[in-house]
Amino acid sequence: MKASSYYMPTLRQAPAEADLPSHRLLLRGGFIRQVSAGVFAFLPLGLRVLRKVEKIIREEMNRAGAIEVHMPVLSPSEIWEKTGRWFDYGPLMLRVEDRSGRWFALGPTHEEVITSLLARDVGSYKQLPVNLYQIQVKFRDELRPRAGLIRGREFFMKDAYSFDVDRDGLDRAYDMMYEAYRRIFARLSLPTVIVEAEGGVIGGSDTREFMLPSESGEDTILICDNCDYRTNAECAYSRKPEPVKERNALTNRELVETPGMTTIEQVSEFLGCSADQLVKTLLYYADGRFVAALVRGDRELNELKLQVALGAGELRMATPEEILELTGAPVGFSGPVGLRDEIYIIADHEIAAMTEFAVGANRADAHLVGVDWGKDFRVDEWADLRQVVHGDPCPRCEEGYLSMHRAIELGHLFKLGTKYSEPLGAVVDTPGGEQVPVVMGCYGIGVSRCVAAIVENGHDEDGIIWPLAVAPFQVVVLSLERDEEVARRAEELAVALEEAGWEVLLDDREERPGVKFKDADLVGFPFQVVVGKRLKSEGVVEVRCRKDRQERVVAPHGVATALAEMAKGT
Repeated sequence: MKASSYYMPTLRQAPAEADLPSHRLLLRGGFIRQVSAGVFAFLPLGLRVLRKVEKIIREEMNRAGAIEVHMPVLSPSEIWEKTGRWFDYGPLMLRVEDRSGRWFALGPTHEEVITSLLARDVGSYKQLPVNLYQIQVKFRDELRPRAGLIRGREFFMKDAYSFDVDRDGLDRAYDMMYEAYRRIFARLSLPTVIVEAEGGVIGGSDTREFMLPSESGEDTILICDNCDYRTNAECAYSRKPEPVKERNALTNRELVETPGMTTIEQVSEFLGCSADQLVKTLLYYADGRFVAALVRGDRELNELKLQVALGAGELRMATPEEILELTGAPVGFSGPVGLRDEIYIIADHEIAAMTEFAVGANRADAHLVGVDWGKDFRVDEWADLRQVVHGDPCPRCEEGYLSMHRAIELGHLFKLGTKYSEPLGAVVDTPGGEQVPVVMGCYGIGVSRCVAAIVENGHDEDGIIWPLAVAPFQVVVLSLERDEEVARRAEELAVALEEAGWEVLLDDREERPGVKFKDADLVGFPFQVVVGKRLKSEGVVEVRCRKDRQERVVAPHGVATALAEMAKGT
């Protein structure tokens, strides 16, 4: 392939809004172009990389026994209504109406589609197990798409779905996908960390995420320094503190006027105490009842953990009007003392280790100090409700502490069970004649996100450093001299390398050598073969490795051997 006839529009500068390295470099290197917010076109170089990532994923999916299918982007509202996700998915789902007034979803995911298809054709346990996968475009209407391919609205995804007659079958399918994912990310040169996670709107249990530690990541993971506990921060737990064993029964609570002080910072400064001596009372509405959730003043409440602890399907914060009705005080002055009996009080375990703390007084512009749980208010339930932070003790071992890292989510594995098969009627007959819903698993990989993650993991100040397995071209031959003999020999060398099995781009453009070198580094070809004045004067060319800047000077007939040897070190 000749660069003079290849479409690769490189840029000297990236748009100002491209804030991450992958976003900047993929734009500058001519891999992608933005069409609208969060929607990108893949140019020829970018498409070559994307297809190579897909190829690796396909090979490992097939190796694990999964079978490829292709499902439509649009799916009818009826199947989403059966599972309840037509409304539950919220604004992330883009809904469209056709000319006949029928509603469709522009698929954010495909659980409903694949399950309804299987329900039509599979009716016996003899037809199971089945594992189907696709690589397809998805669309999620992100409010603030950013970071290029890492958080787009339209994106490529591999989603696989396993169908089994029982839980044991699901466990086997899950384990096969787990190992397939390990192989995929190893082949993509992505050093992922496998963490515990929550299922979110997809649901399920035994959820695992494959995360790439990166400062550019939008997720946060926590890792124990002593054991194998690794988790997404949204579902992280920490070691439960020991409760206070002795209390000063003579301590009396006291009402203190705190005019206009609604924040922890304001109240703690006014009272002359630290934030960890205050308790926040947060009021929620959960499945038809009001709940008061208590956490230490210096902590943030994790709403997902609160929802799990309550077993609630619906959870929302109480409105200012509801708070005023329930407590008699405006927002910022709620407290557990004297709350109505019908308000369920759930407290974080750290509260049990506190004594003589301050709380809202359920009265405007006032707080109570010298408060103790048990003596001054009841606790209906204890649970881990706080957002875990860097340095918290590990919940799994006695000696470890948790460190916090930014990360990019690349893969997600779910055990769905019968969440979708039951409402969509995917049932099979068992050997005993009983009809049971099929047991499902779901396994996703962000394919286009992997492209960006590879760049985040491999770049320098000059451009991208592609792994050999996914590089758009493995070798660029730079013809530097405006000399017929040099140009001829460069083309002959490019052809010989292609015949030897290398993917080669011949840079024969009428550009200065400096431009060609800069573009070669920017685009990130793993190897550069420089054909210039030394060919005529010494009969040699230069072979350069993009990753480690290793360089060899060899005769043209020795280039293929040099490349093979240098590739072993990459």
